[in-house]
Amino acid sequence: MRYSVNSFIKGMTALLIVAFVSACSMTDEKDMSGEKPGTTTATVAPMEIYEVHHDGRIHVFYDHKLYSDFLELGESPFRLTRIGAGPNGETLVFGLTGADKKKPDGVNAIKLYDGKMNAPDNFYAEMRKDNRIYIFSQFEDMKPVRDFGAPNYMFTEIGAGPKGETVVYVLNKSNKKKRPDALIAKHQSMHN
Repeated sequence: MRYSVNSFIKGMTALLIVAFVSACSMTDEKDMSGEKPGTTTATVAPMEIYEVHHDGRIHVFYDHKLYSDFLELGESPFRLTRIGAGPNGETLVFGLTGADKKKPDGVNAIKLYDGKMNAPDNFYAEMRKDNRIYIFSQFEDMKPVRDFGAPNYMFTEIGAGPKGETVVYVLNKSNKKKRPDALIAKHQSMHN
């Protein structure tokens, strides 16, 4: 009897070691990369975000046509509203396309704002706030403007907006000493 108990214990020990090694080899690579668990990084597809701050609401669009229609009409036909979800208690309103109205959790812009996704390298954003148009090339640069009303670094063109607004190209530590010509060209191409 003693022989079979020892054989059983050795067999179970070997089985546990194999299971442990298998579990270690199945570790998700994203967890080891330093990213927040549950986040994904989109690196291929470009992303455009448009924010309009108006009457205690932050309207967010990921589709240029929706954004343009909102600027003209002041409304968007389909939306996801989060009361008090803005950084200073504003209502956050995501304008949705007809195709996305039934599945807003699959919209990359919403994932980005929820921290479930990182912005791609090919990122462009506009924010209309206080009769100024802020232009961004990185999602992280939007936070100080959204939260406090001013960027840390900027290049400003007075009267350069489509209706004579001041256009502020938001910069950061890595690009603060260079004129943002590519960002200026991108913004101009969006409004011609």
